[in-house]
Amino acid sequence: MDGYLKLALQSVTNPREVAALLLSIRPNREALLTAFALVVVLNTLVFSGSVLLAPGTVPAFLTNPVAFLAMQAVVLAGSILGFTGVGRIMGGRGRLEEVALLMIWMQGLRVLVQLALLVLTPLSPGLSGMATMAATAIGVWILINFLDEVHELGNLLKAVAVMILGVLAMAIALSLLLAFAGVTPEGMTDYV
Repeated sequence: MDGYLKLALQSVTNPREVAALLLSIRPNREALLTAFALVVVLNTLVFSGSVLLAPGTVPAFLTNPVAFLAMQAVVLAGSILGFTGVGRIMGGRGRLEEVALLMIWMQGLRVLVQLALLVLTPLSPGLSGMATMAATAIGVWILINFLDEVHELGNLLKAVAVMILGVLAMAIALSLLLAFAGVTPEGMTDYV
């Protein structure tokens, strides 16, 4: 746990070095899939705990842990695909497995943030809100550096473009998938 926390702190202070370290590990596909499942389950457990402590603060469909778990898995997989595809289009060299490793690590960091907020929110909702904004900004900073490192872009502005276009690509793809599945803002449509 001590090594995990030190690497988490180093992810904030020197994200490029952490990205290089993680990429040097080169885990096999089975390890990546296991880590993917682990961070999705941990995020779901922590989120479900926060829903139990503050019911009514999230949309009703997210209160179902299975629905949240599925949504979390789809969003993480979509972001991995989006950041890989857009990065490659913009001249990056990152492979799917490499991008997946870094995104899985970021989800592990998210578990730490959620646990901290779980403790902080009952003590001071205002401070919790400020911590959430700070964590979001730090997360974006880490993501930009990770994308620059994995794709070897050599330019943080290109990495910002990869991030923005990757999120847009993921959002469009997910919207299309949900529309084909019959999910609308009003709910499920009748199947004909």
